[in-house]
Amino acid sequence: MKIAIVSDTHDNVSNFKKALAFIKKKRIKTIIHCGDICAPATLKEVLDDFTGKVHIVFGNVDGDRFRITKISFESMPQLKIWGESGEILADKKKIAFTHFPQFGKGMAATQDYDLVFYGHTHKPWEEKVGRTKLVNPGNLAGLFYRATFAIYDAKTDKLELKIL
Repeated sequence: MKIAIVSDTHDNVSNFKKALAFIKKKRIKTIIHCGDICAPATLKEVLDDFTGKVHIVFGNVDGDRFRITKISFESMPQLKIWGESGEILADKKKIAFTHFPQFGKGMAATQDYDLVFYGHTHKPWEEKVGRTKLVNPGNLAGLFYRATFAIYDAKTDKLELKIL
């Protein structure tokens, strides 16, 4: 199972669409968004026709959390809103995700997960915390650093950084 991990979109619809085109081309059916989408309309504009599952946690600039959640219930059932943190199981790999690095480091320190993804800093990063990979996929907005996202293959345990 392949998973796309994105973060810090900051309403950059163009870059989000470019990443989604790559994700669709590779037939990836699961996306994790580590927060800071910003406007709820960005979700509708970019992900409305995506048929896979999109797991979303909130970031510090996701101001209208109510509308983001409302969209998922009313018109985009492929979205799963987790709140501050979430977790999924993929090919026996336990994966957690959050927006803030300090939460991610705390989750990784528990050693309950194979991978923990986080955002916020906009900087792509990977480190090991015990047996857990702690990973920031960078940011789709292209703010402070180049626009990047990650692809994780749970079957092969391979992680790739993609630059837009």
